[in-house]
Amino acid sequence: MKKNLISVLILALVFANFVLTAILMFTVLPQTKKANTLIDKVCSAIDLDLNSGGAGSGMNSIPIDKQENYKVNAGEDIITNLAASEGDKDKHYAVVKLSLVLNTESENYKTYTQEFLTGQDDTIKNKINTIIAGYTMDEFNANNHEDVKQVILEEMQKMFGVDYVIDINFASVQTE
Repeated sequence: MKKNLISVLILALVFANFVLTAILMFTVLPQTKKANTLIDKVCSAIDLDLNSGGAGSGMNSIPIDKQENYKVNAGEDIITNLAASEGDKDKHYAVVKLSLVLNTESENYKTYTQEFLTGQDDTIKNKINTIIAGYTMDEFNANNHEDVKQVILEEMQKMFGVDYVIDINFASVQTE
């Protein structure tokens, strides 16, 4: 009788294990597939960003004679207040002189001429001021201003096209 009772108990536990495994399969597996899909999308986006369309790769693939500089604000300084750091009561600001590096082979080159860009100077300056104002003095100066340049480049590419604006040049940068 003991052996028979133990066999029934083992059979019940095996059945319970089977049921719980089935429930686990149907509840966890779809979520895992969704997570894997998201991870694949993020990985492919990172690969695209590293291999194409960025500031470095755009500049390297376009010969210098196919590039043109557009001096924002006619080459004059752009003065922007920087965000306040925690515990820092002083106001800081950045003075930048920058230019957009344009691809003369782009389809947008005929549309967005130097004269057109001059007419859009206030819009471009506003975008740049908004971006720079989001950084504290330490954040702005970190990494030789590369983070700021990358964000400005991405915004300019949204406005005028990825293949048209290929880089941002800081002619001079001062922070106080």
